[in-house]
Amino acid sequence: MTAARQVFAEHGYFNSRLSDITDRVGCSTGTLYTYFRNREDILAAVIEHAQQNVLRTPHTSDTDVDPVERIHRANKEYIDSYCENADLMAVMEQVSHVDPSIKKVRKDRSNAFIARNARSIGKLQDQGFVNSTLDPQLVSKALSSMVSRLCFNIYVDEKDPAYATEEGRAELIRTVSVLWTEALGLSMQTQNHS
Repeated sequence: MTAARQVFAEHGYFNSRLSDITDRVGCSTGTLYTYFRNREDILAAVIEHAQQNVLRTPHTSDTDVDPVERIHRANKEYIDSYCENADLMAVMEQVSHVDPSIKKVRKDRSNAFIARNARSIGKLQDQGFVNSTLDPQLVSKALSSMVSRLCFNIYVDEKDPAYATEEGRAELIRTVSVLWTEALGLSMQTQNHS
């Protein structure tokens, strides 16, 4: 799977051949067919393996932690993971336009983040931190989409090296966290993260 991921990232999914993967691993194509039927199966296995890390539960459920700090931590975990998996995100974007199963994986991934964030927003509403008249699902979809698309633009589409550094990621995390907190009406508490 590591070799396949590297080959897909280097050559693009549609330009990758099974022999590119087997050459990198040092095995025969027949051996590869023992475990996978085709290139699509390999990609699905690579995505499934990476999803376990990307969709991990954030360490932000502690209700004693300031809401702004929880938002900051969640954004940090998401952005760090996205940066680490940018090669896979690029392949998923490419393939999801022609492969319905990969499109579903991509959509399920997005929906998992939106649902998780909606639950967190709902808890903040219950605690009186966020305007209770807002639909947490819709707010989550808007804010999650903003961060996801921004990460795609920075790490996949434009591959801006400034944000691949630790300092660059810290600035990106700070910026999206301020945008999240301001949008949720938590601006009084953002002073702690400026």
